[in-house]
Amino acid sequence: MSDADLANLSDKLMLTTVVMYVVALAAYAVDLGFGRRRAAAAAEKAEAKAEARAKVPAGAGARADTADTAESAAGTAGEPAGEDEDGRTRIDWVRLAVLMTVLGWAAHLGVMVTRGLAATRWPWGNMYEFLTAIAFAAVTAFMIVMYRYGARYLGAFVMLAAVVALGVANIWLYDSVGPVTPALNSYWIAIHVTAAIVATGAFTVAGAATVLYLVKSRAESRGALAEGGVLSRMPSAESLDRLAMRVTTFAFPIWTAAIIMGAIWADQAWGRYWGWDPKEIWSFVTWIFYAAYLHARVTAGWKGRKAAVLSLLAFAALLFNFFGVNYMFSGLHSYA
Repeated sequence: MSDADLANLSDKLMLTTVVMYVVALAAYAVDLGFGRRRAAAAAEKAEAKAEARAKVPAGAGARADTADTAESAAGTAGEPAGEDEDGRTRIDWVRLAVLMTVLGWAAHLGVMVTRGLAATRWPWGNMYEFLTAIAFAAVTAFMIVMYRYGARYLGAFVMLAAVVALGVANIWLYDSVGPVTPALNSYWIAIHVTAAIVATGAFTVAGAATVLYLVKSRAESRGALAEGGVLSRMPSAESLDRLAMRVTTFAFPIWTAAIIMGAIWADQAWGRYWGWDPKEIWSFVTWIFYAAYLHARVTAGWKGRKAAVLSLLAFAALLFNFFGVNYMFSGLHSYA
């Protein structure tokens, strides 16, 4: 298959990915809007099992751990089929959403693989490819969180972010397959940029959980949880807060590594580790915000809204680092 054929296949897989993600988004939204309240209970149960597994010493209870994981996954999908008419309808929407997410994820992976083969390089050398990879990382992070913690209630929000990101990438940022800027023609693109992509995808999931926490917390404090409403189908605000914390704790060391590896790459490419380039500054500002969030939670005991606001400020800095810096400032990292 020629490079042109691979590039064409990549574009067709992108269309397939977007369609599947849109279907998944709609299915998650229907499940969230009309599903049963037991969805929240299933998520709480999955989280409790994950906490129990984390406390089991290494090598102990391996068989029980496997069984618990399988039961948690089953809880994510819902109650057994055939319970009643309402139950069957809800399970169908969940299964459709998860199926479309998995198939879309596979097509999404194909988009990047075929484009990389067509360009004979790592497929994140421009804004179109980078945003495509971030959306892929966000969906991957969501799938892991959904499996481990039963957090399918995040599906509508994460899939919305992925669809918007892919829409922006295809409508405004699309670039034909071609060589990269000379500064990016390095093996460091597979290390530094990959770490930044993984961290950004995970931070996106944490941001969605944080927004939901603030909404749920406000409703709980005002006693405004309507029976059968959307918020009543989500886990407690405390559970959402813990989930955001866990995902951020995972992503932060990866973001830290991305900054360090970027400095090493900068020394090789431009002869200095740090040059106060706008991208470098805002990457560090983002790091400071997330470090302050984690530090405040560990040392000052910050929980709840204060910590959530700090987390959202960090996520806003992350988004500005990606969009604002590339289009509002000029510098060595301005590849837009």
